[in-house]
Amino acid sequence: MSSPLRTTAGPLTRTSEATPAPHAASPHAASPHAYDAGLLLLRVVLGLTMAAHGGQKLFGWFGGGGIDGTGAFFTQSGYPNGEALAVVAGLTETFGGLGLALGLLTPLAGAAVVGTMVNALAVKGFGSFFAPTGIEYELLLTAGAAALALTGPGRLAADRYLPWVRSHRLAYGAAALTLGLLIAAITLLLRN
Repeated sequence: MSSPLRTTAGPLTRTSEATPAPHAASPHAASPHAYDAGLLLLRVVLGLTMAAHGGQKLFGWFGGGGIDGTGAFFTQSGYPNGEALAVVAGLTETFGGLGLALGLLTPLAGAAVVGTMVNALAVKGFGSFFAPTGIEYELLLTAGAAALALTGPGRLAADRYLPWVRSHRLAYGAAALTLGLLIAAITLLLRN
């Protein structure tokens, strides 16, 4: 039990009431630098991985098929106009990935990656979890992007300098993910 203290304002108060402790569950309370550094690491690795996948689709970089090869794969997978979809998927992965890496418009960047990865999961199928034919890689990328859309990028991000997204709200992330999932569902409906 804490002892009463007299303040210059007059009434008696307890010390525990005078200085409330930060909530232990708050990620910024104990170590804000560790929290922000962890989000930065996750954003950069996941974002650059997705941007590299976009480069494979658009330019054939890193052993990718380029627009022609990716388009042929999409056509074989049942999507109409595979080459157009290869451009859309490549741009979405590239710009969504770069947005995550930079922490720029993070909810939308995360939602773009989630939408693309939902389609990748659908094409791959849910027959096996582990490699080489499993979905664990795609599932991990999807979950990481969704988590970043919901939590925000942390303070070491470009969003910090944009007034309308400076204070990340869970509602922004949830709305962006809903949009990404809706677009993914529409794309899947086009598939034969």
